Amino acid sequence: MTIKVLNTYPAMREILRAPRADRSVLLKAMAEPAAGMYRYFPGEVDLAAMHAMSSGFPLDRDEERCLEALEALHDADAWNRVQHALDDALAVQIAATPGLTVPEIIVLMVLGDPGDAHFMGPNLGLSANGSVSGYIYLNFWPYPENLARLEATAVHELNHNLRYSPGGVIWDPATVTVGEQILSEGLADAFARQLYGDELGHTRVGVPHLHDDAVFAKVVSGLEITGMRNFASWVHGDETAARYGGTPVGLPTGAGYAVGNRLVDAYLAATGRTAAEALLADRREVIDTALDRLS
Repeated sequence: MTIKVLNTYPAMREILRAPRADRSVLLKAMAEPAAGMYRYFPGEVDLAAMHAMSSGFPLDRDEERCLEALEALHDADAWNRVQHALDDALAVQIAATPGLTVPEIIVLMVLGDPGDAHFMGPNLGLSANGSVSGYIYLNFWPYPENLARLEATAVHELNHNLRYSPGGVIWDPATVTVGEQILSEGLADAFARQLYGDELGHTRVGVPHLHDDAVFAKVVSGLEITGMRNFASWVHGDETAARYGGTPVGLPTGAGYAVGNRLVDAYLAATGRTAAEALLADRREVIDTALDRLS
Protein backbone atom coordinates (compact mmCIF):
# COMPACT_ATOMS: atom_id res chain seq x y z
CA MET A 1 0.00 0.00 0.00
CA THR A 2 1.56 3.24 -1.14
CA ILE A 3 0.55 6.84 -1.66
CA LYS A 4 2.16 8.59 -4.63
CA VAL A 5 1.92 12.36 -4.93
CA LEU A 6 2.56 13.12 -8.59
CA ASN A 7 5.21 15.80 -9.06
CA THR A 8 3.13 18.04 -11.29
CA TYR A 9 5.26 21.15 -10.78
CA PRO A 10 7.54 20.68 -13.84
CA ALA A 11 4.59 19.75 -16.05
CA MET A 12 2.53 22.77 -15.01
CA ARG A 13 5.47 25.07 -15.56
CA GLU A 14 5.97 23.59 -19.02
CA ILE A 15 2.28 23.92 -19.86
CA LEU A 16 2.09 27.57 -18.80
CA ARG A 17 5.19 28.41 -20.85
CA ALA A 18 4.18 26.44 -23.95
CA PRO A 19 2.33 27.87 -26.99
CA ARG A 20 -1.37 27.94 -26.18
CA ALA A 21 -2.14 25.49 -28.99
CA ASP A 22 0.04 22.86 -27.32
CA ARG A 23 -1.23 23.16 -23.77
CA SER A 24 -4.24 20.84 -23.92
CA VAL A 25 -2.12 17.87 -25.03
CA LEU A 26 0.46 18.57 -22.34
CA LEU A 27 -2.26 18.92 -19.70
CA LYS A 28 -3.79 15.57 -20.66
CA ALA A 29 -0.39 13.89 -20.37
CA MET A 30 0.08 15.37 -16.90
CA ALA A 31 -3.36 14.23 -15.70
CA GLU A 32 -3.34 10.79 -17.34
CA PRO A 33 -1.86 8.90 -14.34
CA ALA A 34 -4.90 10.01 -12.31
CA ALA A 35 -7.50 9.43 -15.03
CA GLY A 36 -9.00 6.59 -13.02
CA MET A 37 -10.66 9.09 -10.73
CA TYR A 38 -13.17 9.62 -13.54
CA ARG A 39 -13.90 5.91 -14.07
CA TYR A 40 -17.55 6.28 -13.10
CA PHE A 41 -18.21 8.92 -15.77
CA PRO A 42 -20.04 7.64 -18.86
CA GLY A 43 -18.05 7.36 -22.07
CA GLU A 44 -14.56 8.65 -22.73
CA VAL A 45 -13.53 11.50 -20.47
CA ASP A 46 -11.74 14.58 -21.82
CA LEU A 47 -9.12 15.26 -19.16
CA ALA A 48 -8.61 18.86 -20.27
CA ALA A 49 -12.35 19.51 -20.01
CA MET A 50 -12.49 17.93 -16.55
CA HIS A 51 -9.55 20.10 -15.50
CA ALA A 52 -11.44 23.22 -16.54
CA MET A 53 -14.67 22.08 -14.87
CA SER A 54 -12.73 21.53 -11.65
CA SER A 55 -11.38 25.12 -11.62
CA GLY A 56 -7.91 24.08 -12.71
CA PHE A 57 -5.49 26.71 -14.01
CA PRO A 58 -6.51 28.16 -17.40
CA LEU A 59 -4.84 27.18 -20.66
CA ASP A 60 -5.55 30.38 -22.55
CA ARG A 61 -4.88 33.33 -20.17
CA ASP A 62 -3.31 34.55 -16.93
CA GLU A 63 0.00 32.86 -17.68
CA GLU A 64 2.21 35.20 -15.66
CA ARG A 65 -0.13 35.27 -12.70
CA CYS A 66 -0.30 31.48 -12.71
CA LEU A 67 3.46 31.07 -13.05
CA GLU A 68 3.97 33.31 -10.03
CA ALA A 69 1.40 31.33 -8.05
CA LEU A 70 2.99 28.06 -9.13
CA GLU A 71 6.33 29.24 -7.79
CA ALA A 72 4.63 30.12 -4.50
CA LEU A 73 3.41 26.53 -4.22
CA HIS A 74 6.88 25.28 -5.09
CA ASP A 75 8.55 27.61 -2.59
CA ALA A 76 6.17 26.32 0.08
CA ASP A 77 7.43 22.75 -0.65
CA ALA A 78 3.81 21.79 -1.28
CA TRP A 79 4.42 18.43 -2.93
CA ASN A 80 6.79 17.09 -0.28
CA ARG A 81 4.63 18.40 2.54
CA VAL A 82 1.55 16.67 1.17
CA GLN A 83 3.45 13.41 0.67
CA HIS A 84 4.78 13.39 4.22
CA ALA A 85 1.40 14.36 5.66
CA LEU A 86 -0.41 11.55 3.85
CA ASP A 87 2.19 8.96 4.83
CA ASP A 88 2.03 10.01 8.47
CA ALA A 89 -1.77 10.14 8.49
CA LEU A 90 -2.03 6.69 6.96
CA ALA A 91 0.16 5.27 9.72
CA VAL A 92 -2.11 6.85 12.34
CA GLN A 93 -5.20 5.48 10.62
CA ILE A 94 -3.86 1.94 10.29
CA ALA A 95 -2.89 1.93 13.96
CA ALA A 96 -6.48 2.87 14.84
CA THR A 97 -8.11 0.41 12.42
CA PRO A 98 -5.65 -2.48 11.91
CA GLY A 99 -7.85 -4.46 9.48
CA LEU A 100 -8.42 -1.53 7.14
CA THR A 101 -8.17 -2.18 3.40
CA VAL A 102 -5.90 0.48 1.94
CA PRO A 103 -5.72 0.97 -1.85
CA GLU A 104 -2.77 2.24 -3.80
CA ILE A 105 -3.46 6.00 -3.92
CA ILE A 106 -2.40 8.50 -6.58
CA VAL A 107 -2.56 12.20 -5.71
CA LEU A 108 -2.97 14.83 -8.43
CA MET A 109 -2.19 18.34 -7.20
CA VAL A 110 -2.81 21.31 -9.49
CA LEU A 111 -2.91 25.08 -9.41
CA GLY A 112 -6.32 26.74 -9.46
CA ASP A 113 -7.87 29.27 -11.80
CA PRO A 114 -7.47 32.90 -10.68
CA GLY A 115 -10.18 33.96 -13.12
CA ASP A 116 -12.82 31.69 -11.60
CA ALA A 117 -14.79 33.99 -9.30
CA HIS A 118 -16.52 31.15 -7.48
CA PHE A 119 -13.30 29.24 -6.86
CA MET A 120 -11.39 32.32 -5.72
CA GLY A 121 -14.29 33.82 -3.76
CA PRO A 122 -16.80 31.53 -2.00
CA ASN A 123 -14.50 28.49 -2.27
CA LEU A 124 -11.54 30.48 -0.89
CA GLY A 125 -9.15 29.20 -3.56
CA LEU A 126 -9.52 25.52 -2.77
CA SER A 127 -11.15 22.54 -4.47
CA ALA A 128 -10.46 18.92 -3.55
CA ASN A 129 -11.89 15.44 -3.96
CA GLY A 130 -10.97 12.19 -2.28
CA SER A 131 -14.19 10.24 -2.77
CA VAL A 132 -13.01 7.89 -5.54
CA SER A 133 -11.00 5.01 -4.09
CA GLY A 134 -7.35 5.19 -5.08
CA TYR A 135 -7.27 8.85 -6.12
CA ILE A 136 -7.04 12.24 -4.44
CA TYR A 137 -7.40 15.55 -6.28
CA LEU A 138 -6.07 18.76 -4.71
CA ASN A 139 -6.48 22.17 -6.32
CA PHE A 140 -4.96 25.16 -4.55
CA TRP A 141 -4.55 28.84 -5.09
CA PRO A 142 -1.65 29.83 -2.81
CA TYR A 143 -3.48 32.14 -0.47
CA PRO A 144 -1.45 32.14 2.78
CA GLU A 145 -4.31 30.40 4.60
CA ASN A 146 -4.29 27.58 2.04
CA LEU A 147 -0.52 27.15 2.19
CA ALA A 148 -0.78 26.83 5.96
CA ARG A 149 -3.40 24.10 5.54
CA LEU A 150 -1.75 21.98 2.84
CA GLU A 151 -1.28 19.02 5.14
CA ALA A 152 -4.68 19.24 6.80
CA THR A 153 -6.45 19.52 3.43
CA ALA A 154 -4.69 16.45 2.07
CA VAL A 155 -5.42 14.43 5.21
CA HIS A 156 -9.09 15.43 5.02
CA GLU A 157 -9.30 13.93 1.53
CA LEU A 158 -7.43 10.81 2.61
CA ASN A 159 -10.10 10.22 5.23
CA HIS A 160 -12.77 10.26 2.51
CA ASN A 161 -10.72 7.91 0.34
CA LEU A 162 -10.29 5.33 3.06
CA ARG A 163 -13.90 5.50 4.23
CA TYR A 164 -15.16 4.69 0.73
CA SER A 165 -12.49 2.20 -0.35
CA PRO A 166 -13.31 -1.51 -0.80
CA GLY A 167 -14.27 -3.07 2.50
CA GLY A 168 -15.41 0.28 3.83
CA VAL A 169 -18.67 2.20 3.52
CA ILE A 170 -20.53 1.59 0.25
CA TRP A 171 -21.29 4.72 -1.75
CA ASP A 172 -24.22 4.43 -4.15
CA PRO A 173 -24.73 7.80 -5.92
CA ALA A 174 -28.47 7.14 -6.36
CA THR A 175 -29.29 6.19 -2.78
CA VAL A 176 -26.61 7.86 -0.66
CA THR A 177 -28.07 10.33 1.81
CA VAL A 178 -27.23 13.94 2.49
CA GLY A 179 -26.57 12.73 6.03
CA GLU A 180 -23.77 10.43 4.86
CA GLN A 181 -22.09 13.27 2.99
CA ILE A 182 -22.51 15.66 5.94
CA LEU A 183 -21.12 13.01 8.28
CA SER A 184 -18.18 12.27 6.00
CA GLU A 185 -17.15 15.93 5.96
CA GLY A 186 -17.34 16.05 9.74
CA LEU A 187 -15.27 12.88 10.09
CA ALA A 188 -12.66 14.13 7.63
CA ASP A 189 -12.35 17.45 9.45
CA ALA A 190 -12.19 15.67 12.80
CA PHE A 191 -9.32 13.51 11.52
CA ALA A 192 -7.47 16.57 10.23
CA ARG A 193 -8.04 18.28 13.57
CA GLN A 194 -6.81 15.19 15.44
CA LEU A 195 -3.51 15.56 13.59
CA TYR A 196 -3.19 19.32 13.13
CA GLY A 197 -5.47 21.00 15.65
CA ASP A 198 -8.65 23.00 15.28
CA GLU A 199 -7.11 26.10 13.71
CA LEU A 200 -5.71 24.23 10.71
CA GLY A 201 -7.96 21.18 10.66
CA HIS A 202 -11.31 22.84 10.09
CA THR A 203 -12.28 23.27 6.43
CA ARG A 204 -12.32 27.05 6.08
CA VAL A 205 -15.69 27.39 4.35
CA GLY A 206 -17.48 25.83 7.31
CA VAL A 207 -15.89 27.82 10.11
CA PRO A 208 -18.23 30.87 10.02
CA HIS A 209 -21.25 28.62 10.65
CA LEU A 210 -19.96 26.24 13.31
CA HIS A 211 -22.17 27.77 16.01
CA ASP A 212 -25.12 28.86 13.88
CA ASP A 213 -28.13 27.04 15.28
CA ALA A 214 -30.41 28.06 12.40
CA VAL A 215 -27.98 26.56 9.86
CA PHE A 216 -27.70 23.45 12.01
CA ALA A 217 -31.48 22.98 12.18
CA LYS A 218 -31.90 23.53 8.44
CA VAL A 219 -29.22 21.01 7.47
CA VAL A 220 -30.47 18.43 9.96
CA SER A 221 -33.92 18.69 8.35
CA GLY A 222 -32.42 17.41 5.08
CA LEU A 223 -30.25 14.54 6.33
CA GLU A 224 -32.47 11.80 4.87
CA ILE A 225 -32.66 13.29 1.37
CA THR A 226 -31.11 10.87 -1.12
CA GLY A 227 -29.07 11.26 -4.27
CA MET A 228 -25.78 13.03 -5.00
CA ARG A 229 -27.57 15.63 -7.11
CA ASN A 230 -28.71 17.25 -3.86
CA PHE A 231 -25.29 17.57 -2.26
CA ALA A 232 -24.31 20.91 -3.72
CA SER A 233 -27.35 22.52 -2.10
CA TRP A 234 -27.21 20.87 1.30
CA VAL A 235 -23.46 20.44 1.81
CA HIS A 236 -21.82 23.28 -0.11
CA GLY A 237 -24.59 25.89 -0.04
CA ASP A 238 -26.68 28.03 -2.36
CA GLU A 239 -23.88 29.68 -4.36
CA THR A 240 -22.37 26.33 -5.32
CA ALA A 241 -25.79 24.86 -6.07
CA ALA A 242 -26.58 27.73 -8.40
CA ARG A 243 -23.23 27.38 -10.17
CA TYR A 244 -23.77 23.69 -10.93
CA GLY A 245 -27.46 23.78 -11.78
CA GLY A 246 -28.80 22.70 -8.40
CA THR A 247 -31.70 24.15 -6.46
CA PRO A 248 -30.72 26.51 -3.63
CA VAL A 249 -32.35 25.62 -0.31
CA GLY A 250 -31.36 28.66 1.76
CA LEU A 251 -27.94 27.68 3.09
CA PRO A 252 -24.64 29.59 3.17
CA THR A 253 -21.41 28.29 1.67
CA GLY A 254 -19.92 25.49 3.76
CA ALA A 255 -23.06 24.84 5.82
CA GLY A 256 -22.71 21.08 5.59
CA TYR A 257 -19.13 21.15 6.81
CA ALA A 258 -20.11 23.14 9.89
CA VAL A 259 -22.98 20.82 10.74
CA GLY A 260 -20.90 17.72 10.05
CA ASN A 261 -18.31 18.93 12.54
CA ARG A 262 -20.94 19.50 15.22
CA LEU A 263 -22.49 16.08 14.70
CA VAL A 264 -19.20 14.22 14.67
CA ASP A 265 -17.83 16.10 17.67
CA ALA A 266 -20.95 15.19 19.63
CA TYR A 267 -20.62 11.55 18.60
CA LEU A 268 -16.93 11.38 19.53
CA ALA A 269 -17.63 13.02 22.88
CA ALA A 270 -20.42 10.55 23.60
CA THR A 271 -18.42 7.46 22.64
CA GLY A 272 -14.90 8.44 23.66
CA ARG A 273 -13.59 7.43 20.24
CA THR A 274 -11.00 9.31 18.23
CA ALA A 275 -11.72 10.44 14.69
CA ALA A 276 -9.36 7.77 13.37
CA GLU A 277 -11.21 5.09 15.32
CA ALA A 278 -14.53 6.33 13.91
CA LEU A 279 -13.43 6.18 10.25
CA LEU A 280 -15.98 3.51 9.30
CA ALA A 281 -18.67 4.43 11.82
CA ASP A 282 -22.21 3.81 10.64
CA ARG A 283 -24.05 6.93 9.51
CA ARG A 284 -27.20 6.11 11.46
CA GLU A 285 -25.30 5.41 14.66
CA VAL A 286 -23.34 8.66 14.45
CA ILE A 287 -26.34 10.84 13.66
CA ASP A 288 -28.64 9.28 16.25
CA THR A 289 -25.98 9.41 18.97
CA ALA A 290 -25.06 12.99 18.13
CA LEU A 291 -28.61 14.30 17.98
CA ASP A 292 -29.46 12.57 21.26
CA ARG A 293 -26.46 14.21 22.93
CA LEU A 294 -27.25 17.61 21.45
CA SER A 295 -30.96 17.55 22.27
